[in-house]
Amino acid sequence: METPDLNEMAIDRLIAARLKSLRNERGWSLDELARRSNVSRATLSRLENAEVSPTASVLGKLCASYGLTMSRLMHMVEDSFVPLIRRTAQQLWTDPEIEFRRRSVSPPAQSLAGEVLECELQPGMRIGYDHPPRQGLEHHLLMIEGQLEVTVGGQTHDLRPGDCLRYQLFGPSAFATPKDTTARYILFIV
Repeated sequence: METPDLNEMAIDRLIAARLKSLRNERGWSLDELARRSNVSRATLSRLENAEVSPTASVLGKLCASYGLTMSRLMHMVEDSFVPLIRRTAQQLWTDPEIEFRRRSVSPPAQSLAGEVLECELQPGMRIGYDHPPRQGLEHHLLMIEGQLEVTVGGQTHDLRPGDCLRYQLFGPSAFATPKDTTARYILFIV
């Protein structure tokens, strides 16, 4: 496992500060947020103090509690809108538990409706989200490499390179890779 670079550690600190700010803006205690998100109070405290890096699953639960997409949360910790984002400037976040990589290719902006993510999920991994961050959130998922099973609306779709899955989120969703195949895909969120 790679040692996190200073940029990743800075992002974790910024995420921690924003999570704490979101909770305080709503006047919620850690216990209230734990109840709403189904994330333990201890984990929430450690996240807000930047003692641990958040996982995709935990961030998904917190974003659903706050009514935000994960990308919108990430945008809240980034600098202002710029039209050209060089690859070297694109924020990369890695889930420390499952090595899920999420690059914000085109981050959300106040004046733009969509955003673009480049994602990579390692072999034999699964990410499940209990609730969408926002009802009816529109996704367009384009497979680049590997194989990916996406479950949305109670239906599972087996995706291969070149396939595009379009859907809106109204309930739970899940992303899973076979035990021997990595998945790399582009996710357009509107």
